Amino acid sequence: MKPVLHGRTFLLLALLCTITLLPFLGLFDYHTKGEPRESIVAMTMLTDGNWIMPRNSYGEIAYKPPFFHWCIAVVSAIQGKVTEAGSRLPSAIALLLMTLGGYIFFLRRTGKRTALLTVLVGFTAFEIHRAGANCRVDMVLTALITGALYRLYEWYDKGMKGVAWSAVLLMGLATMTKGPVGSILPCLSMGIFLLLKRQNFWKVLLKMTIFGVLSLVFYAIWFYAAWQTAGDDFINLVYEENIGRMTGTMTYKVHVLPWTFNIVSVVAGFVPWTLLFLIALFFVNWKAFFGNLWQWWTDNVGVRIRSLFENINFALAKAHDIDIFSLVCTAAIFIFYCIPESKRSVYLMPIYPFIGYFVARYILYCADTRPKPLRIFGSILAVLTSVLFIAFIIVKLQLVPESVFGSGRHAAQNIAMLHSLEDIGGVASWLLVLVPTAAGAAWWHFRKEEGTAMAAYVVALVMSIYVALDGVYTPTVLNSKSVKEIAAEIDRRAPASEGNIYEFMELSLEVKGDPLHFFELNFYLNDRIGSFYYEQPDSGFLLTTAYDLGVRGEEFAAKGYEFTLCYEAPKRGIQLYRFNKNAEKALPQQP
Repeated sequence: MKPVLHGRTFLLLALLCTITLLPFLGLFDYHTKGEPRESIVAMTMLTDGNWIMPRNSYGEIAYKPPFFHWCIAVVSAIQGKVTEAGSRLPSAIALLLMTLGGYIFFLRRTGKRTALLTVLVGFTAFEIHRAGANCRVDMVLTALITGALYRLYEWYDKGMKGVAWSAVLLMGLATMTKGPVGSILPCLSMGIFLLLKRQNFWKVLLKMTIFGVLSLVFYAIWFYAAWQTAGDDFINLVYEENIGRMTGTMTYKVHVLPWTFNIVSVVAGFVPWTLLFLIALFFVNWKAFFGNLWQWWTDNVGVRIRSLFENINFALAKAHDIDIFSLVCTAAIFIFYCIPESKRSVYLMPIYPFIGYFVARYILYCADTRPKPLRIFGSILAVLTSVLFIAFIIVKLQLVPESVFGSGRHAAQNIAMLHSLEDIGGVASWLLVLVPTAAGAAWWHFRKEEGTAMAAYVVALVMSIYVALDGVYTPTVLNSKSVKEIAAEIDRRAPASEGNIYEFMELSLEVKGDPLHFFELNFYLNDRIGSFYYEQPDSGFLLTTAYDLGVRGEEFAAKGYEFTLCYEAPKRGIQLYRFNKNAEKALPQQP
């Protein structure tokens, strides 16, 4: 047997994932505050040379440890500047490495079919796939945590001897990406697994504590350096983002949601494979299930408890170690993130590779012994590919009237998206649009295949849909929301030679801890935008909206400010003013 790294399947997997991810990273501009906020940190590192705790043009320090930003900065230094594609490359590489590493890990314990399906299911889960093409810390954190868990399991496989240095290193990098959670989650999950394998409690506690402490060495060194650089601002931020977030004592509320949100997040994030789960529910023998449940429930409490523990012990004794490990990682991380008030769907991404393992097991079960659920799932996907193409043709023929969007708040934006889709053209775009259509047509020919072939066709259908979405539809729609062209116009009307640019947003004063700024504009203006409210400059250009200026207009006028409108953008109500501060017109300030 050939070594894994030189196996044909490994190389084909690497090629498949690469060509369906990397070519599309730079096709869409920044359209939310999250991505440019992270890339501006890397931009500041390269500009100011402060790689420990850089401050952006607003005077704010970074909200996360710097490993992810270092990665962006290194890529950007090679490119010569920070770009959308370059800033997303670390996330994409993290997804590729997690996929390939997961294949090697599961291959050694489950076989080629299960390993390949496991990582492809994870790769095509919506939440993971989206994060892999995004300039956010979450994909890099997920890959590092998952990699640490794989290495900890291999350490267990080899008799738990010595220190799992590779796992310690990965956890160290994870803490340098998003704080101590990068060490807590792997140690917690592995500790619970070892206890279920009847390892000595004190030995497990000691080992996991040693690994956790060793992994925090890098973080401790950086922490001290950052504290020396930013002082109390840094200490307060670390407390808010770590202790405050976990204990619900943050001075500001962000993403405060009930624990049930995590269930919804996983269900939505695992699309399209969630659909297969829903289909599977129709093939469960519910009568037998509820009959057994009723019989168990009608026993007395002592018998119920005893039988429950007996069944758990029997299941643990019968199950393969990798099954128990995957289940523990899923449950431990999920429950951990139910504790803090703050919840986001991306927090749960480290459980996706392990859920993917169980989905892969079910897919192979269907393909080998009960193909109907998988065949229904594939047929629904094939129909969706046809519907997608027909909808595209209808839009291209301009058969969708603008009136369907009404005149509400988002009507103009939706109409812009519609016209962007109408303008799609070029041979490459049409070829990408036709990929899922061709895959859907092929499904009807091959749908009666069984075994590995059926599973492969289903995965091919899912990946073909992503190719069209990532290569054509998503960039087209998102770019209609971009402010890149607005930034170019602002730069033309407010060149650096004529003054600095500042911004004012009323919400930025009200929302503490989760600052609101024109992050997208600031990125495309090369981090030129300062804070008007806090700096109170004598002259320059102001970016704001009519609402924001209206709220504070009298206050600014009382300080002697005079504003002249230079440009009003067609999106988001953005306005550019030239301003001067006339001291003679300023009203006396209250003591």
